[in-house]
Amino acid sequence: MKKMTNFRWIICSLLFFATTVNYLDRQVLSLTYKDFIAPVFGWTDDDYGTITAVFSIIYALCNLFAGKFIDRLGTRKGYLWAIFIWSLGACLHAGCGAGTSWLKAAGFLGMFGITVSVWLFLACRAVLALGEAGNFPAAIKVTAEYFPKKDRAFATSIFNAGSSVGALAAPLSIPLIAKHFGWEWSFVIIGALGFVWMGFWMWLYKKPAGNPRVNEAELAYINQDESVSSERGPDVESGADAKSEAAGPKISYLKAFSLRQTWSLVFGRFLTDGVWWFFLFWTPGYFSEQFGYTSDSSMGRWLIFTLYAIVTVVSIYLCRIPAYLVEKRGMNAYDGRMVAMFVFACFPLLALGAQPLGRFSAWWPAILIGLACAGHQAWSANVYSVVGDMFPKSTIGTLTGIAQFAAGCGSFIVQKSAGKLFTYAAGTTIVDGKEVEMTKDLLASGAQYVRPAMEFLGYTGKPAGYCIVFGYCAVAYVAGWCIMKSLVPHYRKVEL
Repeated sequence: MKKMTNFRWIICSLLFFATTVNYLDRQVLSLTYKDFIAPVFGWTDDDYGTITAVFSIIYALCNLFAGKFIDRLGTRKGYLWAIFIWSLGACLHAGCGAGTSWLKAAGFLGMFGITVSVWLFLACRAVLALGEAGNFPAAIKVTAEYFPKKDRAFATSIFNAGSSVGALAAPLSIPLIAKHFGWEWSFVIIGALGFVWMGFWMWLYKKPAGNPRVNEAELAYINQDESVSSERGPDVESGADAKSEAAGPKISYLKAFSLRQTWSLVFGRFLTDGVWWFFLFWTPGYFSEQFGYTSDSSMGRWLIFTLYAIVTVVSIYLCRIPAYLVEKRGMNAYDGRMVAMFVFACFPLLALGAQPLGRFSAWWPAILIGLACAGHQAWSANVYSVVGDMFPKSTIGTLTGIAQFAAGCGSFIVQKSAGKLFTYAAGTTIVDGKEVEMTKDLLASGAQYVRPAMEFLGYTGKPAGYCIVFGYCAVAYVAGWCIMKSLVPHYRKVEL
């Protein structure tokens, strides 16, 4: 018998690299904002908060339609369009400097209190969000095409690891590019990786049945779920089962929002996703401003790298807890998962120590924020399962869209609120007749405040603002868990 090819793993590696590029493109702004871009355009934290908030809400809205877009075009064309759009959006950021100069020369200075440079970055982030929303649904669809059901979870975990690799690679590469070639080139070089990926995708991807690199043995392995056998176990679905599942009961938005299980999912994402995005977008600036470790410094790069290394490793072990409680301790799936999620919810409480211990070393906030984010990753991986297990599989797409939108709304509020809070907390002074944000350098020079810096729990200025936001990040998960548990105290399957 001819030996089976393993081309499906080549396809999985393409999904892995696409997800890695996705995360790199997303982080370029956060790693260049404080030390490279803000000094050029005179941005305040409120300006940056507006940009990150708008990205969050557009990304959430696009997620509602990305899956249908991929279904309509197919995975080959749909994935190409998704990565083309987000790579184009990433590269367009580089033109914001020249665009700002041209528009100012033409007399356009902005509107609605938003400067022209912020408007240009908002437009670029909107294009980026539009494309990035297609990555996950496209990758999941490709996985379903190239892997039998028993291998899909493993394949998904492999390509999803690209997010962690991207988070680790970003601080080691992006600030150095910005330092040696300019912040514009960091967007261009990282964005161009997506166009390189497109070439490999067009060369290698075809549906399994029409791909000459997939032999008959591998095709039979991929399509094994479609074969009906008398020896089939009860946990393996036949092709008829799959068709039945696809044709199962649907759920309207009105019906979905009338269910306590839906609201449990909504609050579980709304209260917590903003925490992850806050740390992703604001931590590089935090280390730069509070400790003087700019994103292009050796210490600044290793602090961010260590943070995400902790996230990657610890979250893997945390995700094993639900299986342990169910298989080893004999708990039912819902109770075991909820107990595990309470453990995950306690990890972000460590963020309360970031500011106090930061007085001794910047490594303490890096470690504590890393552990808090590891708790988030484990929480995020399980929050769908807690409620998703209660709904028919044919409704999960609708529920996922609702949850993603709720997550985006929560992130929008956190990002915008953080930006406004940090700008207010810093206080202002007058320099050359212009009201500017009070910085440590201006404070040391003895400049006179127009508006004094905020004080909170012994902290003054932005450290006080960070103390407040870290406090929210710490308690958000426990609050979310309590709401979820009160809405659905015991397992209740939804019947439609």
